[in-house]
Amino acid sequence: MALLLREMRINCAKARNRMNQARSEHWAFGAFNLDDEATLRAVLQAAQVKQAPVLVEVSQGEVDDIGLDVVRDMVDNLKRQYGVEVYINLDHSPSVAAAKLGIEAGFEFIHIDISQANHDASDQEIINATKEVVDYAKLTGALVESEPHYFGGSSNLHNEKIDYEEIKKTFTVPDKAKDFVTATGIDTFAAAIGNLHGKYPVPKILDLELLKSIRQTIDCAISLHGGSDTPGHYFRDAVSIGVSKVNINSDMRYVYRTTLEKILSENKEEYSTSKLIHSYVIPAVQAVVESKINDLNSAGKAQY
Repeated sequence: MALLLREMRINCAKARNRMNQARSEHWAFGAFNLDDEATLRAVLQAAQVKQAPVLVEVSQGEVDDIGLDVVRDMVDNLKRQYGVEVYINLDHSPSVAAAKLGIEAGFEFIHIDISQANHDASDQEIINATKEVVDYAKLTGALVESEPHYFGGSSNLHNEKIDYEEIKKTFTVPDKAKDFVTATGIDTFAAAIGNLHGKYPVPKILDLELLKSIRQTIDCAISLHGGSDTPGHYFRDAVSIGVSKVNINSDMRYVYRTTLEKILSENKEEYSTSKLIHSYVIPAVQAVVESKINDLNSAGKAQY
């Protein structure tokens, strides 16, 4: 059932307060991608066990497959079932129109990512689109996240090595980040410090000194995308520096698929795949989520 505007504003106000708490208390929200009901249950079961606040998120592919209103209803229904603190993030929204639909659906977090959809977008195009979403988000009080340029990777399993000399060309420049935050009025800045979307043959290396400089330069919250395949000590350090949100997707998808493939191969006479997913896949994905919650220092931080 659709939320009332009043309910959306209450949820968004709480989310805003909790992001401020995360920064001041040095913990971060894990933002975990929702591919289906199974992944949602895995995230919420992990949140229940760890008593941690979490974000679940969908990007445009999941929006097209599931639908914004269905996502909202699924999360609200299972939130009541599990008794957890959870908010929804619209991740990498490719256009102003798509971001506005997320706001109208009552999502508490909105990531507008014009550069992801159009790598050749100009600085001014990105600023103008972001400002429009920030202004529209005042309808509900949703928190808006963005970045001034594209940085690489995808949510798949990558076989190529990471070319850090090339990646460094897309690293955040602190002064430019400050100008972008000032020009747009965003609530959360998505920093690029070596984090990449997807899983790679070698662990990612984050530039924590650069992160410290960014934190000292801008006033708003900081997020890290591409949290998969990142050694946990980087998360622990990033949280102590002042990161408030870390996105996790590929680690979950990899465990989901590899576990399902293994279980299907071992149970050739079982045609109830939902039974196998419930018994084996959800616990495997839940274990990934619990490990990230531990690294983000959010265990025990839930408020009900």
